[in-house]
Amino acid sequence: MESHELGALMETMGREACAAAALLAHAASEQKNHALAAAAAAVRRERPAILAANARDLQRGSARGLGAARLDRLQLDEARLEAVAAGLEAVRALADPVGRVLASWERPNGLRIERVAVPLGVIGIIYESRPNVTADAGALCLKSGNAVILRGGSDCEHSSRALHACLLQGLAAAELPAACIQLVPTSERAAVGYMLAGMSEYLDVIVPRGGKALVARVQQEARVPVIGHLEGNCHVYVDRDADLRMARTIALNAKMRRTGICGAAETLLVDEACAATHLRPIVQDLLEAGCEVRGDARVQGVDARVLPAHEEDWYTEYLDAVIAARVVADVGAAIAHIARYGSAHTEAIVTENAATAERFLREVDSAIVLHNASTQFADGGEFGMGAEIGISTERFHARGPVGVEQLTSYKYVVRGRGQVRP
Repeated sequence: MESHELGALMETMGREACAAAALLAHAASEQKNHALAAAAAAVRRERPAILAANARDLQRGSARGLGAARLDRLQLDEARLEAVAAGLEAVRALADPVGRVLASWERPNGLRIERVAVPLGVIGIIYESRPNVTADAGALCLKSGNAVILRGGSDCEHSSRALHACLLQGLAAAELPAACIQLVPTSERAAVGYMLAGMSEYLDVIVPRGGKALVARVQQEARVPVIGHLEGNCHVYVDRDADLRMARTIALNAKMRRTGICGAAETLLVDEACAATHLRPIVQDLLEAGCEVRGDARVQGVDARVLPAHEEDWYTEYLDAVIAARVVADVGAAIAHIARYGSAHTEAIVTENAATAERFLREVDSAIVLHNASTQFADGGEFGMGAEIGISTERFHARGPVGVEQLTSYKYVVRGRGQVRP
């Protein structure tokens, strides 16, 4: 596509999205819910076509040499596709976030003030490898009254188009304009650049969902606010008062349930006071599950299969069956390690000591902190949000799972009886 053609296409999408956002901001909850229910039904009805489209993406990904972790993120099967449909229904069941009165008060002069939730406007979402984002993002934006422009990666091109077609069926059933949820119809990289630097007139916020290179580029080049995270370098700390059976189960699940998601544990920290009893079985569980363990001298000493860890390992988000492990002096040392090397995403402590747990939860400055639970729960669906667009490690506006409430802002509504300011 020629540059001028791409520019004209993106300009048109932007204008239509703004018009749709103005309508959607005041759409009734019933109308939005009808669209989501119809879209879920379409996903189930179009299952064969969606899976066939996904098979094309997987075949192309394999030919391009995509690794196992990226192919896993790309793959849709019967269970995952049902989860997509169920996610649409879960978002439908959520309370409408638009119009919520967040706070209200009355001034001595009689003015009554309310802080009321409103949509952000038009959201641009740039993602790669995850076709389910098409459905999740479309549903969340629709529910929260925002129009959205989706730009999926070339690796999930066919899957995204098939899922987007189901969303369009839902919009049509509810008599909402198709421009409420648009999918950029080209995988050209120039489209990303245009969204970042050429659509500030139309886009109110951009959300990147993908690898470090994509997110870094978006954060560096975007001319509108960005909600996103750069890395998910997540930690599991096994405290001296941890139940061994629980610690083994959590550590293994946190790393190996799905290694390619941002909530997967990348570093294991074990308290020196329990290393003699806890370290070996946890490390051997990981090794037996097919995980490569890179450890400090103490960790290497428990099993000859452990490779030496280097300084860069403590900073690394592997997104693969690899974990860095070290022994630390105590909970304070664990907190200090996370502060130095972590990415402020998700951290877990395993302990039966309530005071130690509360210190960890209070002092670790990450978007999500857990006590006696796997980091793999870092997910909007698991938080009861229906779905998520991503996990934000930003400190402004949204932090943690980005669901429907996080896709709203607010305005102040002031009611008076003729007051004037003296």
